[in-house]
Amino acid sequence: MSETNLTIANRFRGFFPVIVDVETAGFDPLKDALLEIAAVTLKLNDKNHWCIDEVMSKHIKPFDGANLDAASLEFTGIDPDHPFRKQIAVTESEAFNEIFKVIRKKTKDNKCSRAILVGHNSSFDLSFLNACVERNNIKRNPFHPFSSFDTATLAGLIYGQTVLSKAALAAGLEWDDEEAHSARYDAEQTAHLFCKIVNKWNKHSDIF
Repeated sequence: MSETNLTIANRFRGFFPVIVDVETAGFDPLKDALLEIAAVTLKLNDKNHWCIDEVMSKHIKPFDGANLDAASLEFTGIDPDHPFRKQIAVTESEAFNEIFKVIRKKTKDNKCSRAILVGHNSSFDLSFLNACVERNNIKRNPFHPFSSFDTATLAGLIYGQTVLSKAALAAGLEWDDEEAHSARYDAEQTAHLFCKIVNKWNKHSDIF
């Protein structure tokens, strides 16, 4: 396939890749609170290189009865009771419906069949996304329910690194430890990493 014929729809057999990162209060998607979500959509620039299109992020109120693991909160640095956070946090349903609306439109505009989640250790992010969708009875989830693209695996293959910070640095990207472990920052860095890998492969591939 020549670069002139490359489209988002034909690159991943009709899937529209969306980078997602979640910050949580534990590892159990059914019991532990989802506290932040960020989603990054992609586009092809005038050189047919993959790049960031739009970044969306939300602070989320813990659902009723959610577990808040102290060790997880210490790791992420999130204080669910911080006054500023309480002012801007929304419910899971509000956050997901707003983000999903944008993703559905961009999926359709790019003539894709559905979105596919891209994440660093993507099964974790997808498990929390699916649990939230089920818990809130959210309709028209644009994401494939079980398939995903994992940048930890891709970076391990290309750069020999599976930790996001180390993979980003190996790919020639910047990394700020002070910003890490916010959903927005991690999602953006994962998006840059994914684009770097796909663009590198496209450049040297006989297929794309």
